[in-house]
Amino acid sequence: MKRHSFALCSSSTWKHKLSSFTPSSAISLLYIRRSFYPLPPTTLHAKYYTNQALHVPDGGLAVPTGGGLRPLSGLPWTCPGCGAYSHTNCANEAGYYSLARNQVATYVSGKQAPIERQRDSEQEALSDILENASQKVLRDAQVSRLSVDAATNPPNTPPAPLCDRCHTLIHNHQGQSAKQPTLQTVGDLLMGSPFKQNHIYQVLDAADFPLSLIPQLQPLFGLTPQRSRNRRSRGMIYRQDRKFDTSFVIARSDLLAPRKEQVDAMMPVLVEILRDALNIEGDRFRLGNVYCVSSKRGWWTKRLKDDVWSRGGGGWMLGKVNVGKSSLFDAAFPKGSHQGSAGTSSLVSSNTPARQIQREHLDILASTGAGNLLPPAPRFEPFPVMPIVSTLPGTTASPVRLPFGNGKGELIDLPGVARESLDETISEEAKASLVMTSRIKARQYTIKPGQSLVVSNIVRITPEFEDLVLLACPFLPLSCHVTSTEKAKAILAQENSTAVDGIAKPGVGSLIASAGVYQLKWDVTKNRTGPLTAPDAARLRPQTLPFIVYSLDLLLQGVGWIELAVQVRKRHFEGEIAENRSFPSIEVFSPSGKFIGSRRPLNAWACGGSKRKPVSKRTSRPRQSKKGEKKRLKAERRLFDTGG
Repeated sequence: MKRHSFALCSSSTWKHKLSSFTPSSAISLLYIRRSFYPLPPTTLHAKYYTNQALHVPDGGLAVPTGGGLRPLSGLPWTCPGCGAYSHTNCANEAGYYSLARNQVATYVSGKQAPIERQRDSEQEALSDILENASQKVLRDAQVSRLSVDAATNPPNTPPAPLCDRCHTLIHNHQGQSAKQPTLQTVGDLLMGSPFKQNHIYQVLDAADFPLSLIPQLQPLFGLTPQRSRNRRSRGMIYRQDRKFDTSFVIARSDLLAPRKEQVDAMMPVLVEILRDALNIEGDRFRLGNVYCVSSKRGWWTKRLKDDVWSRGGGGWMLGKVNVGKSSLFDAAFPKGSHQGSAGTSSLVSSNTPARQIQREHLDILASTGAGNLLPPAPRFEPFPVMPIVSTLPGTTASPVRLPFGNGKGELIDLPGVARESLDETISEEAKASLVMTSRIKARQYTIKPGQSLVVSNIVRITPEFEDLVLLACPFLPLSCHVTSTEKAKAILAQENSTAVDGIAKPGVGSLIASAGVYQLKWDVTKNRTGPLTAPDAARLRPQTLPFIVYSLDLLLQGVGWIELAVQVRKRHFEGEIAENRSFPSIEVFSPSGKFIGSRRPLNAWACGGSKRKPVSKRTSRPRQSKKGEKKRLKAERRLFDTGG
């Protein structure tokens, strides 16, 4: 395929072609599409993402050494839904295209003819320039005119179809998880960035925040550290001629509260939880780079989209599996002519940031040959096909690159990093129920002394105090049950499954172990006392009340959280120093003693649950009050006995 001959060159061939560049006064440097920059997959790429080593034949797609992938004219380089390389073998793998599908057959037949017609003057001129290019002239070249129509108006072809795996995931909710990359793989992908200016958006899941955090990202990859409050602190660090900044994005914030204003009020607590997770003591660091968004409800997505556009360069969506990266990618990608810079008919000057970034892109590729781990970037489209969203862990199989703003930058959706999850211990048919897709209207359970809370048949929560009552509000998509501690032990050991919806695999009961003892040490008296401390009611100060309410959010990794609270009378602490107080504690049991964490309470239970119906909409009469009925009957009986 002559169209991809330059993209299939090795790094040494790149340098040879660039060094032979000679200036041409007749032809100015035309807009170089992103599809020519990246190099094809290498054996290093196959090492992390496939089971077979790949090599790249001349003029074809990636081919495994074992006879797997074969070149096929007409298919896209990668699947736009999961990022996997296209192939027609290995039907169970990501990126497989069945030519029997009508959509694939239509796309292939409709694209083969335009491919031959694309041998126009622009393509021939571009090939001549690049073949005779020298590195110095290419780096110093200035673009006097940019044909936006050539970049924004591709040939009239149907949108690229999804691979069979993505098609089945969308319509049948079935599929196999792709292999998750390691942190070493993620580092290699970041170091292969074709941009000098890069920004990493570390996506965190609000359901189990902050268990989805990758805390050692900065020291592992040499990223720019968090800025301190000192205004003279160093603001940027370059590594291999590239700069990487980091922002934290808490996705799926609609799971925390039903209204945007309520989640806004949680932001100070969320920032403090993030400080604790990053082991940042005090308020020395600013942590002003925290976003809390909801792609489902559209909360704060415009602010994030504007940030992606204003930064330009390389934007990287990084996070663990099933944290909402793909849905956030769809909401944050600058589609269309964002702020009027792309998709217009005006000519772009050679001094625009897009052209500067594009020259930096060529400089890095020419000097280092980087980009081998990244798949080819598609041609710029104002409204491209977005990655698919699924509850299956590992839906994204390979990085998905989408350029925006006619070369201003790219947004890259990376595959999710593996994390520990309860998926390993539950049955196949129950795995889809672990993902919380909407906010749970939590029910409050009362756990008395001698009782325990059982989450399905995989987690047990047992209080360690005998004279207090524990309140539990589970924000989980799993069923919960309060029973005696002895019966709860039998349920988790799979010896008694009566009246409990068990989702654990057979034999998991023998793996149940203690996940640790957790103290309820955060004072939430003001949030839990209702009208006693409300400014429009009793207006009492929490310090004057004879009791204290302690709370804790217990986290189930990848599932949700349980809000725990207990009321303690102050006389229990008489004569004790505050630092030496023995706070109420609970013990948690889970498979292998894992998948459990804790955080400061967010008091999500106070943000509202199921609403009561107004009187005008009640279909049945309320129960008549029987207050004083027994006294009235006794008085009548006494009067009858005396003969009055």
